[in-house]
Amino acid sequence: MRFEPPIEVREADAAAPPASELLAAMAAELDALYARVDGKLDSLPATPEQMSGPDGSFLLLCRAGSPVACGGVKRLAADLAEIKRMYVVPQHRNEGIGRLLLTELERRCRELGYERVRLDTGPEQPSAKRIYEAAGYEAIPDYNGNPYAAHWFEKRLH
Repeated sequence: MRFEPPIEVREADAAAPPASELLAAMAAELDALYARVDGKLDSLPATPEQMSGPDGSFLLLCRAGSPVACGGVKRLAADLAEIKRMYVVPQHRNEGIGRLLLTELERRCRELGYERVRLDTGPEQPSAKRIYEAAGYEAIPDYNGNPYAAHWFEKRLH
């Protein structure tokens, strides 16, 4: 898939803008979607520290210098990572950016030495579920106790 203008992939600090601004927008959207009361995603571990080196990573996808998507990788075990905080800015959805983001996060997992990757999604995010299934993720039992998830997946990286 070709993007015009092209998409730039860069490593970022999840605790600093613009990554932190995208994460705040994602949290607000999820809070509204799932009618959360606390307004925080703190109960679902994926801190900026977990999504940074040496075991993790946080990526920004940018078009013409503006961030359009983000996502992180955190370590679960020596050979197992989890993809967290995937978010595509609403005005850039349905352009293939979510699939590109997933591909880049998987690439980063391989670079970090992971053999498998897991992720989850909630019942109100059917497009995310479709992207994961189309990318070869297989359904697995709940592995993380995320009370907002309804679907858990794993993929073996080759």
